[in-house]
Amino acid sequence: MSNDTLVIIPTYNEKENIEKIIRKVFSLPKSFDILVVEDNSPDGTAAIVEKLVPEFPGRLFIEKRTGKLGLGTAYIHGFKWALARDYEYVIEMDADFSHNPDDLERLYNACAKDGADLSVGSRYVNGVVNVVNWPIGRVLMSYFASAYVRFVTGMKIGDATAGFVCYKASLLRSMDLDDIRFVGYAFQIEMKYTAYHLGYQIKEVSIVFTDRKEGTSKMSKKIFKEAFFGVIQLRFRKYHGQYKGVPKRPVS
Repeated sequence: MSNDTLVIIPTYNEKENIEKIIRKVFSLPKSFDILVVEDNSPDGTAAIVEKLVPEFPGRLFIEKRTGKLGLGTAYIHGFKWALARDYEYVIEMDADFSHNPDDLERLYNACAKDGADLSVGSRYVNGVVNVVNWPIGRVLMSYFASAYVRFVTGMKIGDATAGFVCYKASLLRSMDLDDIRFVGYAFQIEMKYTAYHLGYQIKEVSIVFTDRKEGTSKMSKKIFKEAFFGVIQLRFRKYHGQYKGVPKRPVS
């Protein structure tokens, strides 16, 4: 480990983006390490990363898995990898430039300097929609999905489905990561809700989200359905005391 912060990038068929996103992160003023969690992409994504590893020794790592096992399990794999190596901060980021690498330091500072346990790169801070190149139907679906999550769970988070987030390692250690159940975008909601339920401080950082220009979106009806019904399951689990973890400031 050469830095205090690890950026986890899950990949499946990201050959058009992966080298560019890696080089961009490594060009930033603040130094970050990168772990690519690769789900056996048939397009050769893993080979591109492996070719770059010798160029960035001790900073770029790859974990290859046997197949397309889901976003949530990729991040859980990355979290455990990071905790085993004593990183202090762990960031989730997509490979497709929908998350601007220039915002990485702002997410980091929200935790490292401002005291948050979890910082969220939010498209909807105070109701403002910061999304570029999405059709209006998808913008509205995403915005009202977050409103639905707030209504059902009670979380005061504008962008509950956001996937550009920074965790303090202490928060991840407090969670029972094996108890996280969802694998699609509902995973993002579950992680935030678990942190909220355990009383950890969550801070939103306003970002501009830009839809991918290259490669193919992984969104599907199955993923959307899991998120919609998963929110109800999260609330149900809270009522039955089924969340495992170490509370910081328990929330009623």
